[in-house]
Amino acid sequence: MSRSRVRVALFALAAVLAWWGSGLPERSGDDASALRTAWEDGTSGVWVEGSGEVVRILPDDRSGSRHQRFILQVYGGQTLLISHNIDLAPRLEPIGVGDTIEFRGKYEWNDQGGLVHWTHHDPAGRLSGGWLEARGRRVR
Repeated sequence: MSRSRVRVALFALAAVLAWWGSGLPERSGDDASALRTAWEDGTSGVWVEGSGEVVRILPDDRSGSRHQRFILQVYGGQTLLISHNIDLAPRLEPIGVGDTIEFRGKYEWNDQGGLVHWTHHDPAGRLSGGWLEARGRRVR
């Protein structure tokens, strides 16, 4: 085999390995890579799961449905606003800065890292819905 064919074969092998490896999650136990991909691609309306550290607790949003709100820093430094509907689900308490929160919800893109909502059951019973968990307590 000529050197140029060997180079082409090695390049093709490297491309296949890079493509195959790109689908592997960065962390086991959550969907951190899907969340990061949604943010990088500007995608909204996708269900995500993950965990992060509370870096700021915000006042409740009281316009329309009431929402408990806090900012999480997730794997890789991305931040997320969690907007948890407390008219449909119990408030997640107690939580404080530094706590680890696990979540499942619907991701909406913004240039600050994104927003996760639908962290509650589906009142119509059509979707599996989402949840929040901290200190061994899960609310939905």
